[in-house]
Amino acid sequence: MVNYESCLKEKKIKITRGRVVILNIIYNSLQPITADFIYETSVDQGNNIDLSTVYRSLELFASKDIVDKFDLGDGKYNYKIKEYKHKHKIECSCCHKKVEIDCPMIPIEELIKNKTGFVLLEHELNMKAVCQDCLKKISENNEK
Repeated sequence: MVNYESCLKEKKIKITRGRVVILNIIYNSLQPITADFIYETSVDQGNNIDLSTVYRSLELFASKDIVDKFDLGDGKYNYKIKEYKHKHKIECSCCHKKVEIDCPMIPIEELIKNKTGFVLLEHELNMKAVCQDCLKKISENNEK
């Protein structure tokens, strides 16, 4: 069982019954969901939450890195609990400095699902890069 209250406290967000209900619905969803779906599910569960409360809570959760917000276009968004597991590394081809970043594929996975109905099970992402320091050195050498 997830302790939503401690999650909200940790992020310095006031604990309300509505916010706990919203987090519970998102957490228990197997896929990203819309604000309308969250609202309808809360009503079906017998909770008296306004749609505007759902939208405000989702914006707050997104700003505090509790949920990921995916733009579906036409002013529509999907939401899911933020996962901190999946990262990628970028390595400079010159100096071999490595930087870890959040997976940039998550919004692309959502787009693929919405356009094709396919759900990606895994992906590989190879990125070649040059860091700013090496890029500056290359540029300086080319000017000589």
